[in-house]
Amino acid sequence: MFHEIRFPDDISRGARGGPERRTTIVELASGDEERNAAWASSRRRYDVSYGIRRADDLAKVVAFFEARNARLHGFRFKDWSDYRSCPPSQIPAATDQVIGTGDGVTTTFQLVKRYASGAQVWTRAITKPVAGTVTIALNSAPQASGWSVDAATGVVSFAAAPGDGIAITAGFEFDVPVRFDSDALDVTLDIERLGSITSIPLLEIRR
Repeated sequence: MFHEIRFPDDISRGARGGPERRTTIVELASGDEERNAAWASSRRRYDVSYGIRRADDLAKVVAFFEARNARLHGFRFKDWSDYRSCPPSQIPAATDQVIGTGDGVTTTFQLVKRYASGAQVWTRAITKPVAGTVTIALNSAPQASGWSVDAATGVVSFAAAPGDGIAITAGFEFDVPVRFDSDALDVTLDIERLGSITSIPLLEIRR
């Protein structure tokens, strides 16, 4: 089960982590190597223990952990290094990301974000947009109505299918669906100080 609640922003701001991939490397007798991608998509991993600065932060994390039943329930997490459809220094705009092309029939489109470097592009499905931040454009013209977005799935639905060849774009902020990656919190108790937790690992949920 997934809880549509975000991990405290003031603590996530100090977290460490980012994307990881799984690559299999086989070294041949000749010294050459063969590399194969075991995963089609990346997965993000974080440690939020670095964001705890006060005793209240510690208590807040423990309460959040207990309410999620440790690893049982997923939740939202704001990755401060990557939470917009545009570069970090910019404000999301309705033309940021192409999410589809109209064919006169299809009425639903998944929010996505593309990561490009040179000729290589990787497309990431965005399943947890932040409510109230999504904007949509058709052929670069912002649309104030005629569509809706499911904040729990990232699916954009149109009242009427966009016409054939029409570029559908979107701008948005988003969270990462994660879960705790441990069933225990290793809390160091110190009544004269704030106390600490050695590690609080979070792992992105992929479906």
